[in-house]
Amino acid sequence: MLRVAIVGIRGVPNNYGGFETLAEYLAEYLSTEMQLSIYCSSIDMPYKLATYKGAVLQYVSVSSHGFWGILYDSICLCKAIRHNDRIILLGFGAGFILPFIGKANRKLIVNFGGLDWQRVKWSYIARRIIKLSESLLIRYAASIIADNEGIQEYILNTYGRHSTLIAYGGDQSQLQAITEAATKKYPFLIKPYCFSVSRIQPDNNIEMILRCFIQVNTLQLVLVGNWNNSEYGKRLKEQYSSCEKIILIDAIYDRDELDMLRSNCTIYIHGHSAGGTNPSLVEAMYLGLPVFAYNSIYNQFTTEGKALFFQNESELVTLLQKSNLIDLYTVANNLKQIALKKYIWRIITQQYKIEIYSGFEN
Repeated sequence: MLRVAIVGIRGVPNNYGGFETLAEYLAEYLSTEMQLSIYCSSIDMPYKLATYKGAVLQYVSVSSHGFWGILYDSICLCKAIRHNDRIILLGFGAGFILPFIGKANRKLIVNFGGLDWQRVKWSYIARRIIKLSESLLIRYAASIIADNEGIQEYILNTYGRHSTLIAYGGDQSQLQAITEAATKKYPFLIKPYCFSVSRIQPDNNIEMILRCFIQVNTLQLVLVGNWNNSEYGKRLKEQYSSCEKIILIDAIYDRDELDMLRSNCTIYIHGHSAGGTNPSLVEAMYLGLPVFAYNSIYNQFTTEGKALFFQNESELVTLLQKSNLIDLYTVANNLKQIALKKYIWRIITQQYKIEIYSGFEN
């Protein structure tokens, strides 16, 4: 059996992000057809399993956070190269060692996600480092995966290199009915509300969304995120948590609980401006939610232009004020149909399987 490693994530089981979810589903659907190993950080994972969904877990005692992540990803990649026929490298962290591993680059399938160097949370120097790492990944890897047409166009226009388009799944999210216990914990569930879940960082337009709901008195916003992980998040939480129409909730890692809050909202607000296919957006589409999305090329491609878009604060305020005149059911149904065609893990993992087996020398 082909030996395949996944490198570049914190670890599994997932309680962190999109690449971790991808790794879980690759394990679930492909571990019976190939010898799959997933590299994990023993520093960051709360518990350490030997195997998960048929994949063997390999641990490295370096944190995956911040600039430690560059060292972590590089160590994982060096270890994986020695023992595997193919490596799926997720993210940008290991780019700097690619010029030094010679023919082993022919084993690499790279998905670096979105354009992290555009995120304003990084310093100027950090953005330059990330951009350089990205360029090395694209130059040296045997195969490049883009999860969004916007990223695919960027790779071709910037580097002159073709990539394979493989999206991200949304069917890990499931509709959840409101329970009596839930209404006691979250009383807002009994009334119409708008919902958003996001990492609390500037490029997700968090503050703009909060300012809009100060101006729109008829709608309530529930926003879930990691408020205490940065000074930016702490400042916003202190400033807006006392507002009557705004409910700020700390990050929720219980998927059923999060899905219940999402499933029953009136409108889903998606403020992400950077990246490729944002996991939270395709999950909202799969749940059949009407989406008001920030007007970026990535969100346009992901939704095939079927969401309702805003570019700034005034446009979102106008959408919210006129939401009772919008056919939200049609918006939601159009997005659901796109998700059923494009954002299903069973389909996506088979596309990864094709990429693993094609384009490489035996």
